[in-house]
Amino acid sequence: MMYLPSIFGEDLMDRWMDDFDHEFFGKKNPLYGHHAPNMMKTDIREKEDSFLLDVELPGLRKEDVELTLEKGVLTIATGKDLNKEEKDEKGRVVRRERYTGQMSRSFYVGENVTEADIAARMENGVLSLTIPKKGPKLPEKKTIAITD
Repeated sequence: MMYLPSIFGEDLMDRWMDDFDHEFFGKKNPLYGHHAPNMMKTDIREKEDSFLLDVELPGLRKEDVELTLEKGVLTIATGKDLNKEEKDEKGRVVRRERYTGQMSRSFYVGENVTEADIAARMENGVLSLTIPKKGPKLPEKKTIAITD
């Protein structure tokens, strides 16, 4: 195993390669660059009856985000596509590039939480979710009639 030096969580080799890519290709990765690990940073606050999540999704619109709930697991997924095409003065294609990136993050919210219970809104690149605290359903008390 090879250990790479890092300072304050930044991998120096990745930083050097970003600089190399910028000099060689004339730009950095247009999707997320070396900041991809910083995407979807989440703040979670607990209230008496719910949890509040704020998920950072800079540069994304609500149409780019998909929320799914399955077996008590809430998944936030997003993807980003970027197509660039440059043409010369005669309309001939000089360069055509395509980039795509996807990411997701999952949280266990409990099997008693339904999609109708979760409130979501997106504002200024921050997805805000309100998830109620729901314990397991207790069996209802039923009376049994005694016959002879």
